[in-house]
Amino acid sequence: MRTMLAVGIMVVVGTVGELALSHTMKAFGDTTRLTPGALEHVVKRALGMPSMWAAVACMGMSFFAMVALLSWEDVSFVIPTTAASYPVGALGAKLFLHEQVNPARWIGVVLVSVGVVLIWMGR
Repeated sequence: MRTMLAVGIMVVVGTVGELALSHTMKAFGDTTRLTPGALEHVVKRALGMPSMWAAVACMGMSFFAMVALLSWEDVSFVIPTTAASYPVGALGAKLFLHEQVNPARWIGVVLVSVGVVLIWMGR
């Protein structure tokens, strides 16, 4: 039960963090220049946005759920299980970021999901 809860936190909260980070970065457009001054500007702007702090908090919680998982499960189980975030991420990208997810990507998500199920079955 605790494994399932930790995986759920890791996957869902981590994906919410990734979606929030994507939202933050898309809010101020392309960052093609990678000069020190340009990077400083991007970091300062990003740190001023609440969605960036939400992303950091969610990704931090996901990290500590993974740390907990690694303390009681094999790494050969934990790391492949993180792939359960792929369908959650694709669905979140479509629903919340309004991205177009083409059929080839959905097929890939289904294949990865089958792999995650096989990992759970072999536990």
